[in-house]
Amino acid sequence: MPINKNKISPARLASFQVLHRIEKDKAFSSILLPKVEEKLSQKDRKLCHKICLGVLRKRIFLDEIIKTLTQGKKTDLEIKIILRIGLYQLIFLDKVPSHAVVNESVNLAEVCGKTKAKGFVNAVLRSYSPEKIVLPQDTIKRLSITESHPQFLVERWINQFGFDETVELLKANNEEAGLDFRFTARTSATTKDLLCKRSALSRDELLKLSDQGEIYFQDKASQMVASLVELNAGENFLDLCCAPGGKFTLVHYLLSEKLEHQKSKALFVGADIFLRRLMTVRENCQKLGVENYQLLACDAEKELPFKDESFDVILVDAPCSGTGTIRRNPEIRYFLKESDFVTLSEKQFKILENASKILKKGGRLIYSTCSLETEENENVVNTFLQKHKDFSPVEPNLPQNLTSYPFVRTFPHKDKTDGFFVAILKKHAS
Repeated sequence: MPINKNKISPARLASFQVLHRIEKDKAFSSILLPKVEEKLSQKDRKLCHKICLGVLRKRIFLDEIIKTLTQGKKTDLEIKIILRIGLYQLIFLDKVPSHAVVNESVNLAEVCGKTKAKGFVNAVLRSYSPEKIVLPQDTIKRLSITESHPQFLVERWINQFGFDETVELLKANNEEAGLDFRFTARTSATTKDLLCKRSALSRDELLKLSDQGEIYFQDKASQMVASLVELNAGENFLDLCCAPGGKFTLVHYLLSEKLEHQKSKALFVGADIFLRRLMTVRENCQKLGVENYQLLACDAEKELPFKDESFDVILVDAPCSGTGTIRRNPEIRYFLKESDFVTLSEKQFKILENASKILKKGGRLIYSTCSLETEENENVVNTFLQKHKDFSPVEPNLPQNLTSYPFVRTFPHKDKTDGFFVAILKKHAS
């Protein structure tokens, strides 16, 4: 796809490139945006970020408008993305005049090698007016469009949580998530003092501290999962699905104050199926000052390369649908299929089974997901407990509003965090 970068503003060109990659390759905005934004000026960086996430959060709504304005005419992917960007700016951003938005969109079509579509883009965007948009009367279909979530996802959440709760959840998923962060082994006393004295730092200031390894961006619910590991001195630990390393490095950081553990030669192991993902874990460990650990590539769905009863504590942060992180990764909603939840629950159960074999008697198995789905959470754990009578759930030491005995649940609309599920399972000593 030929692109003349000199004919379009950097923010809009970057937005197009990110959205195109997400659509074409099922890439993730959380990975693409930082790489693109580091090459932009501060002003363009903010606009690119706002456009990309805004378009993703409103995609179904924008596509409904495009369908109406084009009378259902088929448009190729590049033109559809250009129209989404233009309409998002016209409807939701008010700092750029409408004529400038249209002109930029037309220019974007040209630099993307779609010269013949310039007139089409111009006509569609100029024809937009709120009065032309007629939404369906069906409540669920209308909700799916206005909140830009696939209809099957809206329906299953209504079945799980009720209509009113689902509406609040959908709205929360479309809100900007805060930049939650934590300290690391490299956090200096000066930085801690700065963060304590100032109520808030700018996004650019936080990004700089993150680049230096002095803070690590991690949602509060994810931090909570790591805090529930509670390793004692001398205990062997395994994080079975450890990439990209957020929980793995936090458990290590929380443990670092127990100096006797560092001297005990206890195992501290991170495992993941893909070597390239383990490379990311290693990079994060180096960046955050984590030492005395081991990494291993293995498939947790198969027999694990450890002797039975090797570990005192195992964290299974299982591969999941990620529906609890949609507010941070809005594109996830478009990648999912209804059949995914059954497939994932089968995978999660296999991993939990294999982990249980290498857990010592009296040991703790922490199962977590960043999914909102019952199939991936309560159903997996309850099926496991029915089969393994030598395990029983342990109530976590957390505020009551986060627990649904004996498990933990967080929700974006209730807790202002990502949606997580946690179960702590203890293996009986005899």
